Amino acid sequence: MQQLLWFRNDLRIHDNTALSAAMQAGPTVAVFLLSPAQWHAHDDAACKVDFILRNLAELKQQLATLNVPLLIRSCDYWHDAQHVISELCQQLSISAVHVNTEYGIHESQRDAATGVALVDQGILFHSHHDQLLFKPGSILTQSSTYFKVFSQFRKVCYQQLHSAIPASVATPSAQAALNISSDDVPSHLTAFTPIAAEQQALWPAGEQAAQQRLKRFAAGAIDGYLEQRDLPAQPGTSQLSPYLVAGVVSIRQCLHAALAANQGEFSSGKQGVITWVNELLWREFYTHILVGYPKVSRNRAFKPETEMLAWRDSEKDLLAWQQGRTGFPIIDAAMRQLLATGWMHNRLRMIVAMFLTKNLLIDWRAGERFFMQHLIDGSLAANNGGWQWSASTGTDAVPYFRIFNPVSQSKKFDPNGDFIRRWIPELKHLSAKEIHQPKLLSGLFGTADYPKPIVDLSSSRDRALAAFKNLPPRSELIND
Repeated sequence: MQQLLWFRNDLRIHDNTALSAAMQAGPTVAVFLLSPAQWHAHDDAACKVDFILRNLAELKQQLATLNVPLLIRSCDYWHDAQHVISELCQQLSISAVHVNTEYGIHESQRDAATGVALVDQGILFHSHHDQLLFKPGSILTQSSTYFKVFSQFRKVCYQQLHSAIPASVATPSAQAALNISSDDVPSHLTAFTPIAAEQQALWPAGEQAAQQRLKRFAAGAIDGYLEQRDLPAQPGTSQLSPYLVAGVVSIRQCLHAALAANQGEFSSGKQGVITWVNELLWREFYTHILVGYPKVSRNRAFKPETEMLAWRDSEKDLLAWQQGRTGFPIIDAAMRQLLATGWMHNRLRMIVAMFLTKNLLIDWRAGERFFMQHLIDGSLAANNGGWQWSASTGTDAVPYFRIFNPVSQSKKFDPNGDFIRRWIPELKHLSAKEIHQPKLLSGLFGTADYPKPIVDLSSSRDRALAAFKNLPPRSELIND
């Protein structure tokens, strides 16, 4: 009864539900499908693909300790996955295929089609709950609908966590060696730009690296997470998001590490731990939104009335934002961090998103796509949720009249300008008072090599407020 484990965004051997189930059922072979065309269609970043390949190489070595061979197959688009998996099953006389459930609309369609094709051949298809703490559909309102408000969603999550903390899955014992050799994992795909070694070094691959990062965070920074998480110059966040997105670390492992740092509590005790657990639940919330309201997977606003917003079409302003040339140091430093590292501090993601959608009044979808094209932790659910929150088009989003002032945000969260100086060296000579608004300087102390602001904050704020106020009432819309 040979089993096939199909790896996707779950590149680990510890606490892996599908791996455990497959190896318990019988001799197991693993496979990963390289899908460059599909990844391009989803705007996956080159650094994200590089991170996947590096983690695959590490996973291959880990699977070898369990005597599980890892096969690599190519499948440009996911609609061909059923044929690739079916052919492999026939070659290896597979009786059942195991996967961990994924929740994007294309992922769901891929798995549904593959499951049907396999069952038609007499092969079982098992989809296991693994990537979330709570299965979508298990956290619902009293009217059996998906929550739209995070605080209400969190309350029910807390109730369920008080009843039972999701248990980690035991790592399987090694199986008897199979007469199947693992395939080589490519170090690079020609369809994607190579990543510099300096950037790769920021994100070491493998479960050991992920666990070390989680252990360091849980042993130290998590205590001060509430106070430090909004300060981009400080190492106050876990920076585990790339590992969670690739499944190199599990959500259960993160939760258990947090609980261990707080005597088993998640809703009382250390405020840093509580805040971080809530961030894990925000990730959960946006994935449930993806399932319950699939229109967000189709490039649509959660709030239908905001589809009528009079967005500006300004390639010049969009390019300045993308390249970190807006004339607002905190915005430009954040964008340069993204371009150089494939990651951006979460507070800065909100600031730059709100600047694009409110001050520049450019459609959030342009920003969402650019982020996906550059983020090593690019995730449809989290990225879409964050952008629609900032743009006031999403579920439980910031009110449209609440518009971050980038100068005020800069002074509050980077008071000494340390983060700005790191990423905008042409401003490093300025004082803590001057660095947030270099446009106020002139003469010998000016900054000729730094751009002037591309927009006036006051008038652009008024423009955004007017655009939202002119939207038709929701009751006038025919389709929600």
